[in-house]
Amino acid sequence: MAKKLGIIPVAGSKNRIIVKADAPETVTKGGIIIPDTAQEKPQRGTIMAVSLKDEDGNTPAVKVGDKVLYGKYAGTEIQFDGEDYLIMRESDILAIV
Repeated sequence: MAKKLGIIPVAGSKNRIIVKADAPETVTKGGIIIPDTAQEKPQRGTIMAVSLKDEDGNTPAVKVGDKVLYGKYAGTEIQFDGEDYLIMRESDILAIV
């Protein structure tokens, strides 16, 4: 289960979420080690916080603890309490895994 995060995203016109990205793949399925310079940015993570409602009163479809897939360039990277997170619109989420 995801730990409680000390910040809540503000919705505005779209629901916002905070995601903790999974660690990038360091070894291929065949056992080949991927160097740091060739590792791709992860597109999978865990929801850490969600906005309460957007300005139209819609609640987010995702909840804290959900594993999600998101677009390659989705969100804005932030740091909070020494951890790296992404803050993004709910519409940037492609699927719940």
